[in-house]
Amino acid sequence: MAKSFDFQHAPGHLIRRAHQLAVALFMEETGDFDVTPVQFAILNALMEDPGEDQVTLAGKVAFDAATFGSVIGRLGAKGWVRREPDASDRRRKLLWVTAEGEQAALRMKRAVTKVQGRILGPLNPAERQQLVKLLGKLVAGHEAG
Repeated sequence: MAKSFDFQHAPGHLIRRAHQLAVALFMEETGDFDVTPVQFAILNALMEDPGEDQVTLAGKVAFDAATFGSVIGRLGAKGWVRREPDASDRRRKLLWVTAEGEQAALRMKRAVTKVQGRILGPLNPAERQQLVKLLGKLVAGHEAG
């Protein structure tokens, strides 16, 4: 029996490595925009649901609500997101993408699409579909439980 744990074949380690690769490729392709994957997800989620509250939006993009405000602050400093208190509950913050933020997200779309292709590049078309399906099932299964 081996003394050490075979981490190189452990799903958690492989997922972490895949995440590292995905972020590195994202940063390569979107370097001119000075944006993170989470910031890009936030912009797109707000384009779909303008006026969303901060807590709900953090859940939609699967980001820690406690540190979400600082990410929104950085997007606000760029002029890409507008934050206002909810008229019915001043503690609740509502968010909108500005016209400038929407244009930035649309300009990034081609680069982010290229990233997705690069991430899946080593796989054949059937494997790509299978991986995306299995990752979706894995995430959904854990979110439901």
